[in-house]
Amino acid sequence: MDGFERRTERKKENIMQAAFDLFSIYGVQKVSMAEIAKKAKVSPVTIYNYFGSKDDLLHSVISMLLEKRLREDTEIIESSLPFPEKIERFITEKTSELSDFNSDFLKSTRSEDPVIRQITEDFTKNHFIPLLLKLIDKGREEGYIQHDISNEAILLYMNMFREGKRQETFLDLAESRKLLKELVTLFFYGIMGKPI
Repeated sequence: MDGFERRTERKKENIMQAAFDLFSIYGVQKVSMAEIAKKAKVSPVTIYNYFGSKDDLLHSVISMLLEKRLREDTEIIESSLPFPEKIERFITEKTSELSDFNSDFLKSTRSEDPVIRQITEDFTKNHFIPLLLKLIDKGREEGYIQHDISNEAILLYMNMFREGKRQETFLDLAESRKLLKELVTLFFYGIMGKPI
């Protein structure tokens, strides 16, 4: 990659970061391309040249967030931390991450927009599920996950939880850290289980 390509990539990253910062505070609908351009220190024309539209920029921001999340989750899973600490980090990071976002922005990430849905489904299928299966295997190796529960059952359970997160009610929970943490804890430990 030559100097021009690096500068172009850096500029795109700055635009996406500026958009994310504004979207997560004010929501997607309340942020204009001019505000994003001002924060990114570029012209609105530059944003349109790189991304085409606000929707396309939103799609890129969501992809950027998913990639960042993948790096963070991979770091946790591949760390030398004991399995219970890995789970605790997942719970803590997921709940704090969701409660920091504007509810309008959260709604846009879970919208019925076919492009957003495809981005998140592809990410889940190709990156997140394989990574989670790796975590599950480590949990089994360390004796924390029952060997008689199949990966298929765990993935079905995860999918039910994921579909539930698409509900409007769940988006309002982002404002209640305690309830959100309870739901994530319930996801990992069940109603009869105890935190490890």
